[in-house]
Amino acid sequence: MSSKLCPKVILEGTRLTYKTEIAFALNEHPRIVGPRKYRYHSPIVSAEWCGFTNFPWGRGLINFEPDEEARAMETFHTWARLFELLRYYSWIVDRFHISTRAYQLQTQGKDHDFRWLEERLAALNFRLVFVTRTTESFQAAREERIKVSGNPSQYDDLQLFIGEQELFRRLVGESILPTLELDISDSDVTGAVDRIADWMTETGGLWAK
Repeated sequence: MSSKLCPKVILEGTRLTYKTEIAFALNEHPRIVGPRKYRYHSPIVSAEWCGFTNFPWGRGLINFEPDEEARAMETFHTWARLFELLRYYSWIVDRFHISTRAYQLQTQGKDHDFRWLEERLAALNFRLVFVTRTTESFQAAREERIKVSGNPSQYDDLQLFIGEQELFRRLVGESILPTLELDISDSDVTGAVDRIADWMTETGGLWAK
């Protein structure tokens, strides 16, 4: 097995589970991407990018409208092909197809079949991390988030996130990708990333197949 580190991780979960903070920390963790003496451009991908609209908090791969479905699916195919072409690289993905399934089920009542995508991701040794928190811990996470959020009203109804987390749990359970459920109730990002590093090391997720 090559010693080159090229982990591929998808972080999924509802809001307020610190996925983005974990993504940035993973991308600088010496056990995940190797020791760095200087910072360089290593990609973090997100389906949450609102690239379909020319205004903030618009639409993209997760919250597309029915008439944008073909565009969204073409984008997923494009990402899959890029991952295949650059298979010997590290890829940290902050929300992807599970988030799309959850949103589209809730808003459009349609369940998109991403089996084709997961088969291609599995062949590349992608891993899925489902980030969760206890019901009681959402309030504290909200209080921290609204200090920096540009759109704090999206965190007003915590019951939405609590219910969505159970939907995520069902959808993640249907995934064929190797999966770690990661409890972030203590909001300890450093500890969470160490646990991911342990799991990736133990299961062979740090290296290309």
